[in-house]
Amino acid sequence: MPKEKSILTKNSHTFLQKYLNNASPTGFETEGQKIWLNYLKPFIDDYMVDTYGTAVGIINPKLDFKVVIEAHADEISWFVHYITKDGFIYLRRNGGSDHIIAPSKRVNIHTDKGIVKAVFGWPAIHVREPGKEEMPSLKNIFLDCGCSSDKEVEELGIHVGHVVTYEDEFITLNDKYYVGRALDNRIGGFMIAEVARLLKENKVKLPFGLYITNSVQEEVGLRGAEMISRTIKPNVAIVTDVCHDTQTPMMSKVSQGDIACGRGPVLTYGPAVQNNLLKLIINSAEKNKIPFQREAVSRSTGTDTDAFAYSTHGVASALISLPLRYMHTTVESVHKKDVENVIKLIYESLKNIKHNHNFKYFG
Repeated sequence: MPKEKSILTKNSHTFLQKYLNNASPTGFETEGQKIWLNYLKPFIDDYMVDTYGTAVGIINPKLDFKVVIEAHADEISWFVHYITKDGFIYLRRNGGSDHIIAPSKRVNIHTDKGIVKAVFGWPAIHVREPGKEEMPSLKNIFLDCGCSSDKEVEELGIHVGHVVTYEDEFITLNDKYYVGRALDNRIGGFMIAEVARLLKENKVKLPFGLYITNSVQEEVGLRGAEMISRTIKPNVAIVTDVCHDTQTPMMSKVSQGDIACGRGPVLTYGPAVQNNLLKLIINSAEKNKIPFQREAVSRSTGTDTDAFAYSTHGVASALISLPLRYMHTTVESVHKKDVENVIKLIYESLKNIKHNHNFKYFG
């Protein structure tokens, strides 16, 4: 059976690698947003960037009916919190950073003088007492940047408030998986940019204004989406983020559902998801033979979908998720086929939205 031709180009992969390798911590997304917007510009008519850095590419800016496709641009990180007299650095979270994975990781401290290298130190196995070992916690993980005093640390340009990101870079695994830090959710920014590219290259004429939105500050409470939803005031929002693959060891299908990388995008059922928009997306998937999975949430989706759904007058919103392994680690992993199918599903769903489409609750 011949291999299906990829919708991604060589230029797409170059952009993906550059975008993922760049640091874009919450509150400091500027450089990543520049990379994203520069790639997007050939495919859009206009763009805007708001006060806190959410970037929006716009197609058909003069049309009143507005549709958003959205991802978030920020990644988890750390803040320098306390520098000891002997030159060690303690931290606070910036977003949902995982203290368990920190020991022995290499990091970049982002200072006004540029990047300063450091490592998360940890006592050697030889000196830890079996059965009484301390687990990593915010109280005991620390950075070592090779200094012996707080003054030496300060001479490197490091001060309280500087942001810290992991050094790990993008790789592929078995030619099937994209692997790296911050796929949550810069892979989403990549996917919505690819939707814009396909619309342009295929000369699709949309009967509405399309707002390709890369929001900041999702990792600290959906704040970027909350702000930009009030600015755009969209009629429809299709959000993409990641969700948990539950096929690996130590994952529970009972609590997390039966979701697998490689089986396609995941469509969410929940209060924030507008049912008629969800039906349109499901119809688009079935019509175009795009595989998909389903999951249910009890209250919120935990994604920017919630910020859009409950914004202003209420926005018809839906969530298309990408299955991901090892969330909030430096080896987040997604299946290449799923990435392409999320792009296809958003693209085909947009083609099915009509001018002034009325997603009535009933009637």
